[in-house]
Amino acid sequence: MLQPLQLPPYPFKITEHDGRLTLFDEIRKKHIIITPEEWVRQHFVQYLINQKNYPKTLIKLEGGLKLHGNARRTDIVVFNPAGEKILLIECKAPSVHIDQKVFDQVARYNMVHKVALLAVSNGLKHYYCRIDFANKGYQFIEELPDYREINS
Repeated sequence: MLQPLQLPPYPFKITEHDGRLTLFDEIRKKHIIITPEEWVRQHFVQYLINQKNYPKTLIKLEGGLKLHGNARRTDIVVFNPAGEKILLIECKAPSVHIDQKVFDQVARYNMVHKVALLAVSNGLKHYYCRIDFANKGYQFIEELPDYREINS
């Protein structure tokens, strides 16, 4: 049984293959094994597209980056039409408590990406933050802005 999340449910195309559940990933255009983290990532992507109007053509999943010489992967990056990164999202499994370590991870990734809007979610709790690079600060915000709000 797949865990219900604090995100709207979506009619995923779920199939079983070799005893493992998979779903069709609309972004990567392939079947993906459903791990707890992937379950959160897929729900969050659908939330972005269906509730917050982010164009799926501007969403990239599991993009690579180099951090201190090590290869890392970002869960979700959203771009604007000019190809600039506007939103970085880190997804965790529902069993992972969102703590300072998780925020530190997304902050390290953002040292490379330099995105002004960050989100962290374990599917049950979601945190959103605006980065003020000029003043070297940040502010938590209650709600993720709609795509049209940040891209106008």
